[in-house]
Amino acid sequence: MRVLIMSADNFEDTELLVPLYRLQEAGYEVDVAAMKRGTIQGKHGYEVQAELSFADVDPTIYKALILPGGKAPGVIRNNPKVQAIATHFFACNKPVGAICHGPQILISAGLMHNLRSTCYRTVAKELEDAGALYEDREVVVDGLLVTSRQPGDLPAFMREVMRLLPKCEAAVSQVYWG
Repeated sequence: MRVLIMSADNFEDTELLVPLYRLQEAGYEVDVAAMKRGTIQGKHGYEVQAELSFADVDPTIYKALILPGGKAPGVIRNNPKVQAIATHFFACNKPVGAICHGPQILISAGLMHNLRSTCYRTVAKELEDAGALYEDREVVVDGLLVTSRQPGDLPAFMREVMRLLPKCEAAVSQVYWG
């Protein structure tokens, strides 16, 4: 099973790396997409390889979407392909996790109306203006949407993201042991 992470330079390092490694640890294939293929760099200097450009992404092959924060969401939020990818996940009822500034992508795609969610404090007003029901909590789950505020919320964020994703072992054993 595959998960997509969309980001760009100046991502919040832990908000991309923790989901990336946690999902890989659980057996998921994780692809990172950015404006172009190649290395993207976090705010604190960590580098991550983007295997795909946004133009190369086929969202139909992914089970979930992760949107890390930092300054990256502000850079990519108005990209039509990024918005189309995010819209696909909502339209197809696939899990989406957005942390910190990550919900800005969902705001720009027009996806947040009447959804309970949280975000970094400086984005809260924008989230409310988009019609979201803002809650200042470490993690908010509304259907298949998981949102959190900041790096310190990553344990709660990943706990809820992992609850929404089917277990790789269960899916495999069901296929082979029915």
